[in-house]
Amino acid sequence: MTAPVLRFTPAEFAARLAKTRAAMEARGCELLIVTDPSNMNWLTGYDGWSFYVHQCVIVPPHGDPIWFGRGQDANGARLTAWIREANILGYPDDHVQNPDKHPMDYLSGILRDRGWGGLRIGVEMDNYYFTAAAFVSLTRNLPNARIMDATALVNWQRAVKSDTEIAYMRQAATIVERMHARIFDAVEVGMRKSDLVAEIYDAGIRGGNGPAGDYPAIVPLLPSGRDASAPHLTWDDRPLKAGEGTFFEIAGCYRRYHCPLSRTIFLGKPTRAFLDAEAATLEGMEAGLAAARPGNTCEDIALAFFGVLARHGIRKDNRTGYGIGVSYPPDWGERTMSLRIGDRTVLEPGMTFHFMTGLWLEDMGLEITEAILITDTGVECLASVPRKLLIKD
Repeated sequence: MTAPVLRFTPAEFAARLAKTRAAMEARGCELLIVTDPSNMNWLTGYDGWSFYVHQCVIVPPHGDPIWFGRGQDANGARLTAWIREANILGYPDDHVQNPDKHPMDYLSGILRDRGWGGLRIGVEMDNYYFTAAAFVSLTRNLPNARIMDATALVNWQRAVKSDTEIAYMRQAATIVERMHARIFDAVEVGMRKSDLVAEIYDAGIRGGNGPAGDYPAIVPLLPSGRDASAPHLTWDDRPLKAGEGTFFEIAGCYRRYHCPLSRTIFLGKPTRAFLDAEAATLEGMEAGLAAARPGNTCEDIALAFFGVLARHGIRKDNRTGYGIGVSYPPDWGERTMSLRIGDRTVLEPGMTFHFMTGLWLEDMGLEITEAILITDTGVECLASVPRKLLIKD
């Protein structure tokens, strides 16, 4: 089989592995089982829609990582990951969704055979892809091991992006710009939501004169009217109505790197409530962006934004942003830093966030957000889409 086409240099992958091992040593973790596909991709380059079955990357005490997954997915590892052939290990298909045989049973045998059955083993306990059954299997089959919680250990190593990662996110930004332009061109009273979503996917994936896109980790969110008071509704086939606002929370995705960006469109003449919410959001965003600079903290951005909202009589009781980068469904966030009061993570150049300034009020919702990069001197907004309430008659 031909060598994989890697999206990063061997040196960058080696640096990622070294950072991870240093973090493991600091936590007293001797072997790490990585089940989050975003972390698997970041460590090895592996990229496939195989996360619906059990799989992982193992970072052993020494040597290269090991890819472990369903046997029929092993060729996917050979085609996308930098891992050598001897470290690509597949389990038999009779372990797939079989109540009598679990893939972690099989993995436990491999760890015992290699003399790792008594180590302090880290697992991503609070993660979409590591189940209670997986934990029970490991503890039952590795009685001499000390299973420890290593949730987000790898995620935190991803916080500061490399130049290549930032380049990919800028490409994702051009994709989300194209998507929002298509939305504004296509949206009209009477159009079915489902038809508009088809336009969004077309713009996000085809490429045209720009980069072609990947599937994003979250589907388009576009509730209208009172439905927009709920932040995470998707779509149906009902027609768009005059006199309603619709927010569009979408992301461009390039080589699994995401650039989320939200805008709101009002069909007709906006109500005073929408105009007031727009004014508060934009003023608050400017204050938050001014605080987004190296040496400040995630909390500083949140305090600046929430302070402006308070002066406008608006209370936002949820976080106002989160780290972004490489990701797979069901979430494009990195599940580390949050832009909220109490998160005193110090901002560093190369960190990237979705500055999620959305407001979900009693009978309406407004989202005008930015994907931001912390630079050496301040902040850069990755995408260029008019930052305002968009109005279409």
